[in-house]
Amino acid sequence: MLAYMTANEAAEKWNISHRRVLTLCKENRIADIAMLGNMWIIPIDAIKPEDARSLRYNKGDEKAVKPFLKWAGGKGQLIKEIEAYYPFKDGNITKYAEPFVGGGAVLFDILSKYELKEVYISDINAELMNTYFIVRDNIDALIEKLHEMQNSFIPLEVEKRKAYYMQKRMLFNKLKENTNEKSNIEKAATMIFLNKTCFNGLFRVNKKGLFNVPMGSYKNPLICDEKNLRAVSEKLQKITIVCGDYRESADFIDKNTFVYFDPPYRPITETASFTAYTESLFKDEEQIELAKFVDEMHKKGAKIVVSSSDPKNTNKEDDFFDNIYAAHNIKRVEATRMINCNSKARGKITELLISNF
Repeated sequence: MLAYMTANEAAEKWNISHRRVLTLCKENRIADIAMLGNMWIIPIDAIKPEDARSLRYNKGDEKAVKPFLKWAGGKGQLIKEIEAYYPFKDGNITKYAEPFVGGGAVLFDILSKYELKEVYISDINAELMNTYFIVRDNIDALIEKLHEMQNSFIPLEVEKRKAYYMQKRMLFNKLKENTNEKSNIEKAATMIFLNKTCFNGLFRVNKKGLFNVPMGSYKNPLICDEKNLRAVSEKLQKITIVCGDYRESADFIDKNTFVYFDPPYRPITETASFTAYTESLFKDEEQIELAKFVDEMHKKGAKIVVSSSDPKNTNKEDDFFDNIYAAHNIKRVEATRMINCNSKARGKITELLISNF
């Protein structure tokens, strides 16, 4: 189940008043909030909404964009830690690359704060990248379909919601196997619908590559966040979007580039192997290959940050990442693990931020 915090806990975490948190809840500015009796409860990994009165770099609410998909392993809770590495202040770094873009928490944070010369994003998840393409290139048609789904789904009773959800899940898996470009808008809309209504916002496929996450228990999910989707579409207009392996970013990356790598995490326990964002797994051999690629990009003069799980959470003697990134700086930061079938296994852990500067 999704972990929650109270409004008081959110106020302390975000360093704002309890009254301000209640206002944000009433204005529905925090994703996936719920009422427990007469008390607001907030997902523990929820991102503090930007205050339009005091945006740090770009003034005006229209400049701020946020991820349009929930994504397992998303970096919303570590934004402040990662932001400390942003190397844009001196004006020498004018490009940004994110070759494992996922939900794009870091991407959208940077797009909300900086105007860069060039931006490159990629991922091997074909359905994910199709959704980025459609948000950029076909936003009106996408929003129309999402409104249809939202208006059809929200009024239904629970059992009828489940039937509707399963219908859309079956459709998505059918479209996933269909490479006909004419179906790409419907595929993207269906992916967003499933992401907003499935359990914990997971994207998980089985060995056959079929999406298999059950429906979540959200009372009033925001399936079509039109304002944010249109803002994201505008931000994506000049961005290079690639569906492919991270190595394809090599031609883009140079001494003027900041690169953020957020690969599938190495499981920190034998039972925590949630790496099935695609049919392909990212094992130790792939982690080593990525570390070599990071070294190559380092030689080009790029500024680089890599996120990773910390095996020392369960085995103090496990120096896997300390060894393969020995030439770089490794910082351990506190994070909260949300996804685990065992509730006792959720909670505070450390993750790694690896940088070459």
